[in-house]
Amino acid sequence: MAEFIAQFGGIGLAFLGAALAVGLCCVGSAKGTGMVGEAATGVLSENPEHFSKCLILQVLPGTQGLYGLVIWFFALYTMGAFSGGIVDLSVTQGLTICVSCIPMAIGGWLSAIYQGRVAASAINVVAKKPDDWAKGIILCGIVEFYAILSLLASVLLLMNAL
Repeated sequence: MAEFIAQFGGIGLAFLGAALAVGLCCVGSAKGTGMVGEAATGVLSENPEHFSKCLILQVLPGTQGLYGLVIWFFALYTMGAFSGGIVDLSVTQGLTICVSCIPMAIGGWLSAIYQGRVAASAINVVAKKPDDWAKGIILCGIVEFYAILSLLASVLLLMNAL
């Protein structure tokens, strides 16, 4: 293991953290938006006029993928990718960047899936009481709050990584 880490060095660890942040967040968002899309198709087959309400509920779990992309950019910025070339990172520095990406990677991945479950359930509100659909958005917002906390944690850690 030590030989593997020494071979790839700090840059490999830093890229691993950045890739996990964007990759897991996008996987979670795909799962969450997919669940909502599945739930919405039943409602839309009978009431196509509710498309915009269903679409808004479907988009909500997709925000975590965007948050993961933001952390990916922050990690690349911290590595020096946007200032002329990636700096040579020690293993400790690379591990610091990698660990800084973990809150967003795990928090974004799981919150996207759970927000998708809440939004899929909120589709039932659209079907039964379309005027109360905003209540579903509020319930989704509570899950979104934890994705935002994960984003904030990773941003603050990356700002102080090197």
